[in-house]
Amino acid sequence: MAETTSDTIPQTMHAVVAEGGGGPEVLTLVERPVPTPGPGEILVKVAAAGINRPDVIQREGNYPPPPGAPDVLGLEIAGTVVARGPGAQRWAVGDAVMALVPGGGYAPYCLAHEDNTLPVPAGLSMIEAGAIPETYFTVWTNVFDRGRLAAGETLLVHGGSSGIGTTAIQLAKAFGARVIVTAGSAEKCDRCLALGADRAVNYREEDYVAAAKDFTDGRGVDLILDMVGGDYIPRNYEAAAVEGRIVQIAFLKSPKVEVDYRRLMMKRLTHTGSTLRPRSVAQKAEIAAALAREVIPLIGQGRCRPVIDSTYPLEQVREAHARMDSSAHVGKIVLTMA
Repeated sequence: MAETTSDTIPQTMHAVVAEGGGGPEVLTLVERPVPTPGPGEILVKVAAAGINRPDVIQREGNYPPPPGAPDVLGLEIAGTVVARGPGAQRWAVGDAVMALVPGGGYAPYCLAHEDNTLPVPAGLSMIEAGAIPETYFTVWTNVFDRGRLAAGETLLVHGGSSGIGTTAIQLAKAFGARVIVTAGSAEKCDRCLALGADRAVNYREEDYVAAAKDFTDGRGVDLILDMVGGDYIPRNYEAAAVEGRIVQIAFLKSPKVEVDYRRLMMKRLTHTGSTLRPRSVAQKAEIAAALAREVIPLIGQGRCRPVIDSTYPLEQVREAHARMDSSAHVGKIVLTMA
């Protein structure tokens, strides 16, 4: 295992796990061995790790790690390569990278597969880089792969001020689409408009279906990215255009709802969905390759950038999750390592 000459890798580290399901109070710092990279893996000295909704669901006890993944929370990291496993040659020791990981990000050292790792673009801070992988992988695979968003089409994003939402706004606009978002306050709507959204709907005061129809002159939207579910599902069918697509990525409301599928049939709608974490290394590598080709240059040019709400040191992970639970944030919450 190769090591940097300037950084001795310790044998143990502090990492965050959820001891039982519940609120932020179940998050606990425990001592764990620093992992050793296996075939095709790299060991990253973590500078920053993004917090994402799946972390919250895992903390609550409703999203166990997939087989082989560590119980340490954290699905995205940025840092420096300090060691390589057998056969890992894509990255050199000392390279600055950001990676999508199946777990283990809330720790000073984390394993990543070299094919699920991207370079940190010049001019991007480690905090910004730590906020990219989970959201950008998710948006790319759902909006552009599954959702087939094309230039000139209209995208409706629920939760426009979230990490996913702020990413979707910027990427959709960069590729020539029009964007409508829903958000829960006038301030959040204003932030979305400042990022490039063409229309922002405060769902507490306005019906997004009517707003979408008005924005599109009665036609409806081409693609809906939904992380809400519940009663939004039948309303999405109303808001969608003929031949429209709906991509389901989460359920802040119930995953179970009564729906009249005649609307889906009459409009010839496509309602699909996906999860990211359980996918294979090879499947995630395909997304990483697309991001390297299509998106990393845009980040380097400043045409899209992660929106950072706040940062917390690892020791304040409970406060960071409390901020996430409050839904007061805009963009990403990031943990930093000492």
